[in-house]
Amino acid sequence: MQDFKKTENQFRAALAECRTLFAKKLHDYGASWRILRPSSLTDQLFIKASRIRSLEVTGESLVGEGIRPEFMALVNYGIVGLIQLEQGYADHTDMSADDALALYDRHAESTLQLMLRKNHDYGEAWRGMRVSSYTDLILTKLQRVKEIENLGGATLVSEGIDSNYMDIINYAMFGLIKLSEQDQ
Repeated sequence: MQDFKKTENQFRAALAECRTLFAKKLHDYGASWRILRPSSLTDQLFIKASRIRSLEVTGESLVGEGIRPEFMALVNYGIVGLIQLEQGYADHTDMSADDALALYDRHAESTLQLMLRKNHDYGEAWRGMRVSSYTDLILTKLQRVKEIENLGGATLVSEGIDSNYMDIINYAMFGLIKLSEQDQ
């Protein structure tokens, strides 16, 4: 029997960890990410996902950080991406930490709700997947986002960039949950 409540609790715990990191970075840097255009955010997500894949393939990190911080970065940059799609980018930091956290919370909650609906329909299939598959799916979603950006958003049948960002966040969250389970 599927334990959807366990998944929701694990998701919320991992998300709280990501939010804490986001809040600390807001303290240190402010909402400096407000200047990032959507394509720059997509490229930042690509860098993080590519690094995870490199660590998975080589098993070697020369900067001393592992896969877990990169999945956290994917979650946080994914939420930043959703904020930027909604608010547009700015030429300077134009948002308070409180406003940024309120937007973070709203987008995180809507992404969680999407995961819960999909998890119900897919019967927790993600639990049978490997962490490396989440990485590959994230990279695939990023390639799709790049194509959509190159088309100026004019798709024929595909979901938009926001849906892809939400899927990226959810795959990264699954990665965080799986890694936490492996550490126990």
